[in-house]
This record gives sequence, structure tokens and C-alpha cells, in this order.
Amino acid sequence: MNELVSIIIPTYNTEKFIESTLQSVQEQTYKNWEMILVDDASTDQTVAIIERYAREDERIKLFKLSKNSGNGFARNVALEKATGKYIAYLDADDLWFPEKLEKQLQFLKANNLPFTFSFYDCIDEEGNNLNRSVEAPLNLTYKQLFFCNYVGNLTAIYDAKYFGKIILPASQKRQDWRLWLTILKEIKTTKPVPEPLAFYRIRKDSISSSKFKLIKHNFGVYRDFHGYNFVSAVLLMIRFLITQLFIKPRYIKKI
Repeated sequence: MNELVSIIIPTYNTEKFIESTLQSVQEQTYKNWEMILVDDASTDQTVAIIERYAREDERIKLFKLSKNSGNGFARNVALEKATGKYIAYLDADDLWFPEKLEKQLQFLKANNLPFTFSFYDCIDEEGNNLNRSVEAPLNLTYKQLFFCNYVGNLTAIYDAKYFGKIILPASQKRQDWRLWLTILKEIKTTKPVPEPLAFYRIRKDSISSSKFKLIKHNFGVYRDFHGYNFVSAVLLMIRFLITQLFIKPRYIKKI
């Protein structure tokens, strides 16, 4: 198996992390990939770092936006440029294990899946291992995903020949969760690779660090994406919060 994998990476002021991210892709044991980076008008040295790597590796392709348009917009631009059979996602501050793509593609084939993801470990802003692994249900259904985003964006990969390129409105928050919901609504269920294949970096200034913002954006998934009225969306959000408090922690393991 040697199909091309398109790796989607939006960037914005990530000079502190982007070099490590690029290196983690270059160190993949699976070599047939293209890295599509779309820079969202960074004001630091992010672009200069990427350009240096791109000059030495033709698989790295950089596109620059003239004005800051948001992570979702940058991701959509990258997706439009992608030419691979498979679409994989990675954020500009996260890392992959060297065997990530190889193991995941083997898993897709062995289980006849058009979409999968994996467990992942957590690191802090300085790259220190937090000795915490995030797992997921071994048979993830649409209903489970409806009340909790078990899919780490840095681990997801789907077959673009099966689904086509799935482009969601860039203005929508929690774009990643909406994407997995769109996929699972079609195929009903999927399986994760049952081991960690990536490092998720927990940053103090990330949107996921703000619990209020997280609740607001998750509510928007029910209200705007699914189209529920306000009262129904509130009730669904209550169940979402219960899942976060009492079910999701079961999948977070100390290592």
C-alpha cells in the first residue's frame, strides 16, 4: 500500500512549535505524503521556518493568506489544495509518533474502514510528557460522538475517495467535531487504533483551556449545526456536560 496522504496543517504564530511538528512528519516511517500548510497571516517567524523546510523537502507545500481569516478558513484552503487519497489532520503545535501513518493506514485496510483515529498522549507547552493518555470507545458510534468528541483532530484520517473532500463552513466553531459527526452520520460507526500515535500539546492560551468558550462553542454544535431549537439545544447540552463529567474521564488514563 502506497497511496498518497495529504496532511492538513493550518498555522498562525506557531514559531515556538512548528519546527518540531514538521520534523515529526518527516520522521514518519510511511513516506508517501504531502504536507499542506496554510499560514493565516502570521506575524512571527512561522513562515520563515516553514519555507526553510520546504526548500529542502518538496513534499512540504506552503500557502500564505494575505489577512488573518481564522483556523477553519485556513484548513479549508489546505483541503482544497490536497491531492491525496487520504486526508489527515495535524495542528501546528502537536506531534506524531514516527509510525503514526503506517500503523493507521494498516488499521484502515485491515478493518475495511474509510475513517479512523487513534488514542493520544498529552504534553505541556514545553514538550514535557504529562503522563496522561486519552483513549476512546473501541467501537465509536454516531450516538456516542453526538454527546462527546472522542476524536482527537491530530489523529484523524479519512478516505477522500470514499467521502470526497468534506469542507464545512469556516465560520463554524468546533469545525473538527462537526466534521467527524458528518462522517459518522454516514458510516454509523468506526474504530480507533487502540494505542497512542500522537502527542497533544496543552497550551495555556489555547481555546480548549477556556471552559466557558468550550461550552459556548459546543452549544453552537447543537443549536446551529444540528438545527435544534434553543430549549432542545439546552437539554442536549446538559447531557453533553454529564458525559464530560462522568463518562469521558473513564477514557483518560494515567501512564
